[in-house]
Amino acid sequence: MVIPTTTRREDLVIRKVFEGDDGALSITLPRTPLTTAPGRYSLWFNGGKGHACIGAIVDDDLTAGTVTRHVERVDAGDLRAATAGIWSGYAYSRPEQLGLPFEEVKIQVPGGLAPAWKFESTADDSASTIWAIHAHGMGGKRAGALRGVPVASKLGLTSLVVSYRNDGDGPPSNDARYSLGQTEWLDLEAAIQFAVAQDAERIVLFGWSLGGSMALRAANLSAHADRIIGLVLVAPVLDWAGTLSLNGSASGLPELVTRVGLRLLGAKAGRWITGLGQPLDLAALNWVARAADLKTPTLILHGSEDKSTPLMISKQFADLRPDLVQLVSFEVPGHSLEWNGATEEWEASVTRFLKSISAV
Repeated sequence: MVIPTTTRREDLVIRKVFEGDDGALSITLPRTPLTTAPGRYSLWFNGGKGHACIGAIVDDDLTAGTVTRHVERVDAGDLRAATAGIWSGYAYSRPEQLGLPFEEVKIQVPGGLAPAWKFESTADDSASTIWAIHAHGMGGKRAGALRGVPVASKLGLTSLVVSYRNDGDGPPSNDARYSLGQTEWLDLEAAIQFAVAQDAERIVLFGWSLGGSMALRAANLSAHADRIIGLVLVAPVLDWAGTLSLNGSASGLPELVTRVGLRLLGAKAGRWITGLGQPLDLAALNWVARAADLKTPTLILHGSEDKSTPLMISKQFADLRPDLVQLVSFEVPGHSLEWNGATEEWEASVTRFLKSISAV
C-alpha cells in the first residue's frame, strides 16, 4: 500500500482488434462488469507505452462472453498487435486532447520541481481569479485528473493539474513511500501557493481517491485555507484504517493480519518493515471521526460498486455533516470511474455545486 508501483499486470485479454466497413476501429474483449459499462474508458497496453480511448458498445455477445466496443482513438502504440491490456478511466492521456489552451509549468515542492499543466480560463472576460487545482489518485499520474478540467474550464475557472511526490512525475520523497496524504498534501500546498502567486483569489480543490485525502488535509492545514472555497472529491479515501480493513476482509485476509499491518503503519518501530520515514497518524487521516473539523463546502462523487473505497464510508461522512457535504452516488462499477460512466451527470453535479458556493 505505501510502496509506489511503477507497473501493473496487463490482465485484460484482447480478443480482436479490427476495422469495420465504415473504417472505424473496434476492439473485442472478455465480457465483465467493467468492459460492459456504458461510457468512455481507457486501455493501456504494451507495458504502459500504448494507450487507446475506448468508447461505446457496438456488440454484446452473451453467448460468446465477449463485448465489442468502438475505439475512439489510439494515442500511442500498435493496438492491433496488443494481446492484453489494463482497463482504466484515463479517457485522456495527454492535455492537448481536451482541445483547450494550456501550458506546462513547474511547481517548487519540498523535494524539487513537480510538473503541472495550467489551463487558462476560457471565459470571455479576463483570466479567472478562481482556480481549480486537480490532484490524481494513488498509483496514477496527473493525466487521470484531466477529466475534471473541461467542466471547470466551461465554468470559467483556471485549472492546474498537478503531480506530486512518488507518482513518477513529481520528485520522490526521502523514503520513496506513499504516506496516504499525510505528507503528499504539502505538494498540493505548493500548488496552492503557485496559484496564489498568480493572483488566484479563490480556489476549488478537485481530489481523486488519494487526491481527495490530500485535498481535505490541505483545506484543514493550508496557509491559504481561507481562499479554499470548495472541495470536489471523487471516490475519496476518507478513512484509511477503515478502508484498508474492509479491503483486507474482502480479499480474505484474517482480521488479525490487517490489525497488525495497520499497527505497523502507525508505529515508529514498524518503520524498518514499512520503510516509512515517519509513522502514519491514521487518526488524523480519518475524516469520518474528524467530521467536525470540516470547514469547507464539499461535493463527493462516488460509485455505488466501488470495491476499493466503499461508498458506505462517504455516506457516513455526509450524514455527519449535511450542512457542508453533498454526496452524489453513481451506478457504475470500479474505482474512480464515475465521470466515465455518467459524464453528463458528473459534470452537472459539479456545476450545481460550484454555483451553490458562488464559485461561478
